[in-house]
Amino acid sequence: MSIRIDDLTVTFKNGVTAVDHVDLEIPHGIFGLLGENGAGKSTIFKMILGLIAKDSGTIQLFDKEIQTLNDKEKQQLGVVLSDSGFSGYLTIHDIIPILDHLYEHFDKSFFVKQIQRFGLPQNQKIKEFSTGMKAKLKILTAVSHQSKLLLLDEPTAGLDVTARDELLDMLREFMEQDESRSILISSHISTDLETLCDDLYMIDKGKIIFHEDTDVLLSDYALLKATPQQYTNMDKQYILKCKKENYGYRCLTNQKQYYLENEPNIAIENGTIDEVITMMSGGAEI
Repeated sequence: MSIRIDDLTVTFKNGVTAVDHVDLEIPHGIFGLLGENGAGKSTIFKMILGLIAKDSGTIQLFDKEIQTLNDKEKQQLGVVLSDSGFSGYLTIHDIIPILDHLYEHFDKSFFVKQIQRFGLPQNQKIKEFSTGMKAKLKILTAVSHQSKLLLLDEPTAGLDVTARDELLDMLREFMEQDESRSILISSHISTDLETLCDDLYMIDKGKIIFHEDTDVLLSDYALLKATPQQYTNMDKQYILKCKKENYGYRCLTNQKQYYLENEPNIAIENGTIDEVITMMSGGAEI
């Protein structure tokens, strides 16, 4: 198990519970953490890294408590945090020897090749880079020292579609090189994670409100749009959440085929990930 989190909680001095009894399991594969800004994504990443102290719960990386990891095990982590990066006064030429000294398995030739591939200037100060160039540099650093686990907090934030696609392709290539690797990536852009991740966790107000296999989510989840009369008469055993609307009721189910076969008069639509998030965070339980 790459990451195992049990009953993790932290409350800040202002009384806000930023992470509320969170459980996460990240074996091999790509796992997404979806949520709005302020939902608790970045706090979880920083707690995994020991940058924010927990009030309760346990965090294990590679089946060990994080405080017991040795230096060699820590080097198996590749990290991108949304609010961190290299000094803007450095150039890529400056940071190559730093990375070579910092990481035992830093692959200089791979790093330089990828820098050239993505057109990043080696002698230009990083503060002069565009947002997309800085993001590519951070990802390249994370994947250039034979990491076993990537922790990526909002790596595509602020990027245009082309730059986001390039970054996601880099992550796919990283996983193709070694299927035993794992990635935990957070975003508030659902379409990024929909095409990348094997599993999705959704967080709202510090709580994990949903966890599902991405393929199951896209194939089996649906929105039912029912009039008041249809809602009264319908079989509700597979309804997860409901919302009152002007026309009647909007309901979320994870058994689309059941309602296609048994409720042919009710409008049934494939639910997007954003709609699932909205329903799970704001809908009422039956």
